[in-house]
Amino acid sequence: MTSLKGALPIDTNRQKLWLASASPRRLDLLTQIDIKPDNVGPADIDETPQSGETPRELARRLASEKAASVLTNIPKNEDWIILAADTVVAQGRRILPKADKEETAKACLQLLSGRAHRVYSGVCLLYKGKSMLRVADTRVVMKKLSDDEIKTYLDSMEWQGKAGGYAIQGQADAFVKSLNGSYSNVVGLPLYETSSLLTGVGFKGVHSVNND
Repeated sequence: MTSLKGALPIDTNRQKLWLASASPRRLDLLTQIDIKPDNVGPADIDETPQSGETPRELARRLASEKAASVLTNIPKNEDWIILAADTVVAQGRRILPKADKEETAKACLQLLSGRAHRVYSGVCLLYKGKSMLRVADTRVVMKKLSDDEIKTYLDSMEWQGKAGGYAIQGQADAFVKSLNGSYSNVVGLPLYETSSLLTGVGFKGVHSVNND
C-alpha cells in the first residue's frame, strides 16, 4: 500500500476511504471538504484513448478502470470505499495530452489560446460491490496568449504532467477569461460530485491517512 506520513491509526469500526490517485491536487481538494483518505495509492492503467472515444467517454472509462484496478489489490476480507477520478481536457472532440515535454505543453497552450475548451472529470466510487459514477463538465475560455506569456508559463514548469498543458490553480489562472461550471473540476476533482457520491454511501467525518 502507498501511504502518507503523519497519520493516526485506522479505526476498523468505521468506513475506510482509499483515494486511487497520486495527485497531490486531489488530496488537497478533499482536505478542503474535511476528508482525509485512509490510504492513497495510484492505479496503474493504460490511459490511451480508444478509437472514436469522446472526451466525456474517456473520463468515465478511465475513472472506472482506475477504481477497478485498485480493488484488485485489496484483500477480500477488507471493505473499502474506493474513490477514483480522471480529468480530460478537450478542444472540441480533440483530446489534449498530459504534457510531459515542453513542446507538448507549448502546442496545447497555442491550441487553447483565444478559444473555449472543456474539462471533463469522471469520478467513480466503488463500495460493497456497487459502482457509482459521475462526470463533471466545465467550459473554460482562455484569452489570446502572446508568445512571451507562453514562454514565461513554460519556464514556470507548472505544466508538467498536467492535462492540456496548464494548471488553473497556478499562474494559468490569469489566462482564464471565463469559466462556466466547477472550478475544482478543472483543478482535478469536482467536489460537488465527489461529496454527493460519498454522502450517498454514508461516508462521514474526517479520516486520517494510514502510515503503515
